[in-house]
Amino acid sequence: MTEAKTSLKRTLIGKVVSDKRAKTVTVLVERRVKHELYDKIVMKSSKYHAHDEKSEYKMGDIIEISESRPLSKTKNWVVTRLVQKAALV
Repeated sequence: MTEAKTSLKRTLIGKVVSDKRAKTVTVLVERRVKHELYDKIVMKSSKYHAHDEKSEYKMGDIIEISESRPLSKTKNWVVTRLVQKAALV
């Protein structure tokens, strides 16, 4: 029985807001949530530290990250792919 194994790891898409660390990028993930009391759509955001082995992703890039084993005290996500390159200003 060779079946395609579906990944149980979570994946998120966010924007690189810092690339100053060695082999690490900080990714801002924003999501839209309905407020419980006021029924208004509000933006909630979270920052994640993701492992970037070749330091190839720069500020402004939109990337996909996936869950992994803990790589350091704050880093347990890995960059999986580039979704959109940052626009040159």
